[in-house]
Amino acid sequence: MKKIIIILILAASISVNANSQGCVAIRSVGGMCTMDHAHADSTASRWIFNMNNRYFHSYKHFIGEEEQKQRQDLGTEVINHSYTMDVAITRILNDRWSVAIDVPIESNTRSSLYEHGGKERHTTASFGLGDIRLTGYYWLLDPVKNRKVNVQLGLGLKLATGNYNVLDHFYTATPNVYTLGPVDQSIQLGDGGTGITIEVNSFYNIARNIGLYENFYYLINPTEVNGTSATRGATPSAATIANGSDVMSVPDQLMLRGGVNFLVDKFTFSAGLRNECLPVHDLIGGSGGFRRPGYIISGEPGVTYAFKKLNVYAFVPIAITRNRTQSIPDKITTALTGKYTQGDAAFADYAVNIGLSFRF
Repeated sequence: MKKIIIILILAASISVNANSQGCVAIRSVGGMCTMDHAHADSTASRWIFNMNNRYFHSYKHFIGEEEQKQRQDLGTEVINHSYTMDVAITRILNDRWSVAIDVPIESNTRSSLYEHGGKERHTTASFGLGDIRLTGYYWLLDPVKNRKVNVQLGLGLKLATGNYNVLDHFYTATPNVYTLGPVDQSIQLGDGGTGITIEVNSFYNIARNIGLYENFYYLINPTEVNGTSATRGATPSAATIANGSDVMSVPDQLMLRGGVNFLVDKFTFSAGLRNECLPVHDLIGGSGGFRRPGYIISGEPGVTYAFKKLNVYAFVPIAITRNRTQSIPDKITTALTGKYTQGDAAFADYAVNIGLSFRF
């Protein structure tokens, strides 16, 4: 029974990375910490190593929930390729308490026409360390006495370790003439703000081989803007200055997922829903600057295979709803011009999460 609960919790938790599936720059949050230490011997000192690899390819543009299919027909779509490797180490302090550090390494490319004079497609890129996250976790109920249901709270600090001013070359309409400027917000390695993270992770075992899971994550970013130009090395226009979109925003972000696990021998099959959101308004501080707010609701099938100390898994969130919502600069422009304005964003059809968790 103990082993069953361990596998159910692991399957519910080891692949919960929220990362943008396109131009909506939802940063990686690493693996949540609802691990099997909840049922481990409190006298044992244990560590958990988790590595998650996430990849997506975005190219479908949306304004609101309406897909802009003409962008692909005309060949003007923006194409992002994004890969993130999250390495997380958790220290189990006792039955209830644990601490974790998550270190993301990112590799991104972005190709477009409009950023390079509109005549030829060129590519910009970024590679390096992302924003590191430190988190403490606590189980509300005594894990030894409550193996059927429990809730875990997490409180953390998201550090501004990722470069939020990565530069690359942007070509102009004149052949072989380019400028040097910050890459698009969607492929910047960090957001430039120090934030507070809040997590709620829970499980409920319905039967011997069936369990429910839930993961909630919210990043509070009090900083409004990070000072990085959003105009790719060009002089900002009067319009972008007027609506505040000439510099990049430091947005909050939200991730919520939940579903059911089915245990079959050493396999755990998962079926759930995931909502990744970059909100229009932040909880604390201003919400101005350039951002592409929106959300992706995905169906999330997954499978986990358990060895003695090692678990390997694959989860593939498949987009059901994609919505690029109206940003603060969009609303300012609407008020200034009297014409409704709402920008677009490119989204992926799916993302791939493959990883492992090792207890030592």
